[in-house]
Amino acid sequence: MAFQIDDSRPIFMQIADKIEDDIIEARLPEETQVPSTNQFAAFYQINPATAAKGVNLLVDQGILYKKRGIGMFVASGVRERLMEKRKTEFYEQYVVAMVKEAAKLGISKDQLSEMIRRGEND
Repeated sequence: MAFQIDDSRPIFMQIADKIEDDIIEARLPEETQVPSTNQFAAFYQINPATAAKGVNLLVDQGILYKKRGIGMFVASGVRERLMEKRKTEFYEQYVVAMVKEAAKLGISKDQLSEMIRRGEND
C-alpha cells in the first residue's frame, strides 16, 4: 500500500481518510467487510485503540456499520455520499481559494480558465 502515516494530522483521522479513499476508489465496495482494528494496527504499527478511534469515527458518520460478532462493514449508498462530501470539500478548499488568489493577482476568469486548461495537458 502507498499510504503512509505522517505527523501532519492525528493518526486516527488519517486511518478514517484511508478507509474513505478505499471506498471511493472501490477497493472497499459497499456491504463488504473492512479490516479489523487489530489488522490496521498491525499493518500501520499503531496502537489498536488509535485504529479503533478512526473506525468508530466512520461508524458515527454512518459510513461503516457493525455486524455483531463479525466485524465492520461498508454501508450501502455511502460511496456516492462520500464523493459528494469530497467534491464539496474540494470546492471549498481549492476552488474558492484559487479564485480569491487569482483576483488578488489581477488574473481574469478567462486567464484562470486558460491556466486550468494548460494544467490538464501537463
